[in-house]
Amino acid sequence: MKPAYDLLVVGAGFAGAVLAERFARVLNQRVLVIDRRPHLGGNAYDCHDSAGVLIHPYGPHYFRTSSAMVWAYLSVFTTWQHVDYRILSYTDGALWQFPINLNTFEQFIGRPATSEEMRTTLSKWRIPIEQPKNSEELILSRVGRELYEKFFRNYTLKQWGLDPKDLDPTVCGRIPIRVNRDNRYLTERFQALPQEGYTPLFQRLLDHPNIEVRLGVSFQNPDHGITYKRLVYTGPVDAYYNYRFGVLPYRSLRFETETLEQEFYQPVVQVNYPNNFEFTRIIEAKHITGQKLPRTTIIREYPQAFTLDREAYYPIPNPAAHAQFAQYARMMAAEKDVSFVGRLATYRYYNMDQVVASALAEFTRLTGIRPAFSRG
Repeated sequence: MKPAYDLLVVGAGFAGAVLAERFARVLNQRVLVIDRRPHLGGNAYDCHDSAGVLIHPYGPHYFRTSSAMVWAYLSVFTTWQHVDYRILSYTDGALWQFPINLNTFEQFIGRPATSEEMRTTLSKWRIPIEQPKNSEELILSRVGRELYEKFFRNYTLKQWGLDPKDLDPTVCGRIPIRVNRDNRYLTERFQALPQEGYTPLFQRLLDHPNIEVRLGVSFQNPDHGITYKRLVYTGPVDAYYNYRFGVLPYRSLRFETETLEQEFYQPVVQVNYPNNFEFTRIIEAKHITGQKLPRTTIIREYPQAFTLDREAYYPIPNPAAHAQFAQYARMMAAEKDVSFVGRLATYRYYNMDQVVASALAEFTRLTGIRPAFSRG
């Protein structure tokens, strides 16, 4: 029997949507996209709540990239609102500039200072560790014990459910330490949000006559009756192999939403709470969406243990998890007509632009065709 589709894409997030668009538009192939959720976009999905506030229900999604290719590709499907993402950290009864920079240092020592003084002081505070083996050693080697305890240790412990000494250096290494007054959270060349939101971006990506989308459909359901030539799988890789080597460790999240009858609740989009309260941060998306409303919605984020009935958000970055995934990776490498793409399928802590780049790279690997961008 002839397959009904050339390509089945499991997952309507960035990885799946990009590959569906490329196969449909460039190769003129018949593509079916399925997702177990009732909406497009995966964790990047956004929507207006009952108060009319545009929110990110699965946590904040700060798009940024230094890749001109990724930027050009997504710009075909959206216009952008350029944003500087700013974050503060609440500890010891005060709001502190974060990531740590010269402004943070001045607040810490209680007087004005220079970049050179900050460099000199940090060199005295640092604990000399030539090759940090974990996140604790990395931060101690960069800022010393006191700033580590103030901003990093308990936040990381809450976020991951593990002590920083039990996590790869890359976990805390993602956060810059600056000796200037750059208050931006991120430094990538392009920093923006889709002007109308992420969901319209996904709608445009998948708006092609060769693409069919079915939501609320699970790939694990043997009765879906779908026939296809090739599979793009973006779901959890351990689920694909029916947990042959056990459930991979993840960290999950719970969100508490509150709408307030005031224009803003906090001074920036994100305030971290490293040492007090059970939640790790409060997000107020209005600071970056540009909405003009007399009310606002805040979202408190509570990390929690992962179970199979909860969403998997963050792969656990430590040696034991890497070794367990390596068993699945050997099976993945033997697949001929399956592409594993995205954070869950490759068990990597990807940013959104990295997911898009990996999907574009997979299309090129399979076809030899490099992306060309137009609205045609």
